[in-house]
Amino acid sequence: MKNSRRLWLKQIGFGIAGIGLANVNSYASPSVSKEIIDAFENHNNLIHLRSNENPYGPSPLARKILANNSNISNRYNWDLGTQLISDIALKNNIKNDTILLGAGSTEILDLVAKFASLEKGNYVIANPSYNYWTEPLANLGLQEKKVPLTVDMKTDLNAMIAAVNKDTRLVYVCNPNNPTSTICERNELVDFVGQIPSTSIILIDEAYLDFTNQQSLCPLVDKYPNLIIAKTFSKMYGLAGARIGYAIANNKMIANLIAMQSNTNNSVSALSKLAAIASLKDDQFVSDCLSLNKTARDYTIFELTKLNCKCMASNTNFIYFSLENYPQDYFKNLEENNIEGTRIYEQNGKWTRITVGTLDEMKKFIKALQ
Repeated sequence: MKNSRRLWLKQIGFGIAGIGLANVNSYASPSVSKEIIDAFENHNNLIHLRSNENPYGPSPLARKILANNSNISNRYNWDLGTQLISDIALKNNIKNDTILLGAGSTEILDLVAKFASLEKGNYVIANPSYNYWTEPLANLGLQEKKVPLTVDMKTDLNAMIAAVNKDTRLVYVCNPNNPTSTICERNELVDFVGQIPSTSIILIDEAYLDFTNQQSLCPLVDKYPNLIIAKTFSKMYGLAGARIGYAIANNKMIANLIAMQSNTNNSVSALSKLAAIASLKDDQFVSDCLSLNKTARDYTIFELTKLNCKCMASNTNFIYFSLENYPQDYFKNLEENNIEGTRIYEQNGKWTRITVGTLDEMKKFIKALQ
């Protein structure tokens, strides 16, 4: 069985020699496909600065593997899941049985929500933080306990600990935090995890940690059976549309999450798994994205400050800034210049968020505000 799996993986491009690519270009695509793709990509030539997508991705290796292996989409892909889990384990220096794949980290968050809600109670979350996934928690019977950020807009870990009680089923920390881009120091997070009762699940969302030098908390999962780390290929690796993420947790916790999943490790498509496998091999792409993101981010913060917009120091591929002293109609300026931004997150100070696109896109963004 192992030999046949290795042979198949080699045939689709992952043998010992590295990434080889099958040729399926002999199948011509209907002309309508290009029109649909162009319409999807361009969105009337919008500049997409809303969803924290990577403007440079997927990586060249992932693009090649996606373009040249569409012919395997008729097959189920259990072996690819096994290969990807092994690659993730190797990269993070963890064991295979501590990993669960999902269709984006959103599926992981959904699975955690289902498991946490098996017993009624409450959950603790910073405010503002990434909360688009929390509606099922309310629908499943968990009461929300919002904890305000500190004065410097960091997640208030001490206040979150104080908010936990015997009925707390889940504590969620997005680090770095979305939308504020602030980060908790790792030693503080380690202390935080140690102070949460074992009866409460601790969910650490590391979607943007790849944009920092901070080490993941994944080495702690064996020490803390109630700890779950959510990670994604959507941001740094530019696979938001491919929908692939994963959980890292103690193997017993992984088994609990598997019980909430109808098709274990198989909700992700074959092509998405191939793209993720290829992405993990492309260290140069990650290095380039970090450099390009920093250049465009530093430029944007500098120019926003000149426009009287206070900015938080960013640890991600987005910027959190205040419109309180901006004299013009910010959202009208975006609309008139075909730029897709987001909303006001905090009325006090009129704080909003903008994704860091390419340097050229950010120059157009700044010009629209001037």
